[in-house]
Amino acid sequence: MSTEVAPGKTSDPEMPVKYKVIGTRPVRHDGADKVTGKAIYTDDLHLPNMVFGAFVRSPHAHARIVSIDTSEADEMPGVLATCTSADLPDPWDKVDNLGEGCVNYAHLSGNVLARKKALYKGHAVAAVAATSSHLAQEAARRIKVEYEPLPATMWVLDAMHDDAPLLHDDLITYTLGDEPARPSNIANHIRFEKGNIDEGFAAADVVIEREFRTSTVHQGYIEPHVSVALWNEDGRLKIWTATQGSFVVRQQMAALLKMPVSQITIVPCEIGGGFGGKISVYEQPVAAVLSRKCGRPVKIMMRRDEVFEATGPTPGSFMRVKLGATKDGKLVAGKAWLAFDAGAFPGGVIGPGAMCVFSCYDLPHAAVDGFDVVLNKPKTQAYRAPGSTHVAFATESVIDELAEQLQIDPIEFRLNNAAQEGTRRVDGPVYPRVGLVECLHAIQHSDHWNSPLNGPNRGRGVACGFWFNAGLKSSVAANVNADGTVTLVEGSTDIGGTRTSIAMQLAETLGIAAADVIPQVVDTDSVGFTDVTGGSRVTFATGLAAYEAGLDIQQQMIERAAQIWECETQEIKVADGVYQGRGKSLTFKELAVQADKVGKPIVGRASVDPQGSTNAFAVNLVDVEVDPDTGKVTILRFTACQDAGKAIHPGYVEGQMQGGSAQGIGWALNEEYFYDDQGHMRNASFLDYRMPTCYDLPMIDTIIVEVPNPDHPYGVRGVGEVSIVPPPPAIANAIYRATGVRFRQLPMSPPTIWKAISEQGTGE
Repeated sequence: MSTEVAPGKTSDPEMPVKYKVIGTRPVRHDGADKVTGKAIYTDDLHLPNMVFGAFVRSPHAHARIVSIDTSEADEMPGVLATCTSADLPDPWDKVDNLGEGCVNYAHLSGNVLARKKALYKGHAVAAVAATSSHLAQEAARRIKVEYEPLPATMWVLDAMHDDAPLLHDDLITYTLGDEPARPSNIANHIRFEKGNIDEGFAAADVVIEREFRTSTVHQGYIEPHVSVALWNEDGRLKIWTATQGSFVVRQQMAALLKMPVSQITIVPCEIGGGFGGKISVYEQPVAAVLSRKCGRPVKIMMRRDEVFEATGPTPGSFMRVKLGATKDGKLVAGKAWLAFDAGAFPGGVIGPGAMCVFSCYDLPHAAVDGFDVVLNKPKTQAYRAPGSTHVAFATESVIDELAEQLQIDPIEFRLNNAAQEGTRRVDGPVYPRVGLVECLHAIQHSDHWNSPLNGPNRGRGVACGFWFNAGLKSSVAANVNADGTVTLVEGSTDIGGTRTSIAMQLAETLGIAAADVIPQVVDTDSVGFTDVTGGSRVTFATGLAAYEAGLDIQQQMIERAAQIWECETQEIKVADGVYQGRGKSLTFKELAVQADKVGKPIVGRASVDPQGSTNAFAVNLVDVEVDPDTGKVTILRFTACQDAGKAIHPGYVEGQMQGGSAQGIGWALNEEYFYDDQGHMRNASFLDYRMPTCYDLPMIDTIIVEVPNPDHPYGVRGVGEVSIVPPPPAIANAIYRATGVRFRQLPMSPPTIWKAISEQGTGE
């Protein structure tokens, strides 16, 4: 094959590449099924003889389980099986990587069904299978559980006290220092250092230190957790489920049930949202055990209150951030003390939070202490750039205050200190080429920034955000059909349109139209191992696998053309999907038709495991108006700018930016878990848990910056997560300029704002 420049490359790295498919906006391959209701979600599945499961959940936030009596439920007509944690194998203390975070299987098993103690209100204690969902719910109410209530701890700083009630008697803080002498609720203490923090602050002309708090927030996906399990007579287990990663579900099920992975098949159905919350298993192991006991397929679908109370939200947090700068506007030192609640079991998102806290800036001296703390809330999970939104709220608020004290334009101050190629993060990695400076310039030159904002009680705020983006393992196979189309088989569950973004990369590589690639997301028996759809990795990593599979197909097509034209393969040239040699020429489709007649099927395949991160940066600009009489914030204008590396499908990139921004707006202004003094969540419904609707949101304008990622043939960076990071601090900075009050607690809800404005007016 004679091509001087590989697809996606140019001899001049600054010269933009012209593509046929990438950068266009074709109709998504699954669009018709989604908009017409034909797409198959898990709850659409009805198997022969299927029965229904329901949970028994703890009414206490912390309680010892004295006894469980299932006899009354077992005797009910139509009840086929009951189960408790005694029906699960003894858990083993093994830590495994699920792609976007690690899990200890002993803790995971104890979260699926409580052992000895219930650790939060809603903790699953038992389950039942019956011939109807209503009967299953009634049977669950007949299961008698005797509890010994224990004191509960609901706030992270309270849980860290020496005299706080212990959730786990054997939990010893993991630390790089001396091992503590006795158990506590602090699961992990991590520390990052860079330079000399004392020298750094000594060189500063201005030092600001502030404390911040954030509340527990849920991902808010519309589809609840739902699974169907069939444990067959031959010992094989098959599960249909709404998941962000079929292979990580298989991995967890094998560990929890102590089965070989070869005996488990996971079928990923369409998924109605996840955002990091549908990686861990909850109902799947219980449905499997009930199926084994009753010999029939079992469906379990959570109610909305169960989703809120018993699945993984993002943590509440306490943060103390200190920054120092010289009078000419250069940051010299930063220090952060971060405590994130992990919920009832260790393994929260404090790690990425500590890595992200200073990630947008070039700080010569920095130190970060991070604490993973257990308390009586549901086990926390990832939520779109987990940990980064928390710390950006703190850091970007202090950055804004520094710029104000130094009387420097807030964008210029950020540009003076922005992370760029060669910047070393506090946790060690050095950035390759990244696009934060370009994003700041794009906002600085935007119509929004250069338009006046007039009127009382109005303010404008800006903030930056960062997320790593993962690589991890992906596998694909692609079959060339006799009509010149290509069937693409992949293992990445599709949440945000990745079928199309991956198909477009294969189409670009082969020189065919996106519509000529037919993408299929298949089960765990039908494709090689593929990591979770999370970490903004799929368009990057699975797209890279599709690219390599395309090159595999292209080489086979060259060999087939040489066979047809009776020449050597080196005589064949390929450009834009046209094969030429011996004075003859065939398009990909034409060659595919002939190739089908003269040889074996052409199948391309690839598996990849790219290491490192692709580094996404975003900058938000927001205008608000605050009603001083009610504290209500109205967002007047919102501009989201983000470095996509290369926007494969610009419409999808814009959608991710707008969706993440909408969630960040909700996090900033309204969303929170509200607990009473008994540890009961009092707003466990979409009616009371205040997510933003179309009436709360402005048109979100988008600016896509493209600074190519050097580790991808088309320059792709992940785009799905960083968009949630800057909205809370950008809104907080805007509210300050509208009211004169700096808010350091999320959410900045109307009562909070009204109270602060009122106290300001009375001089309190």
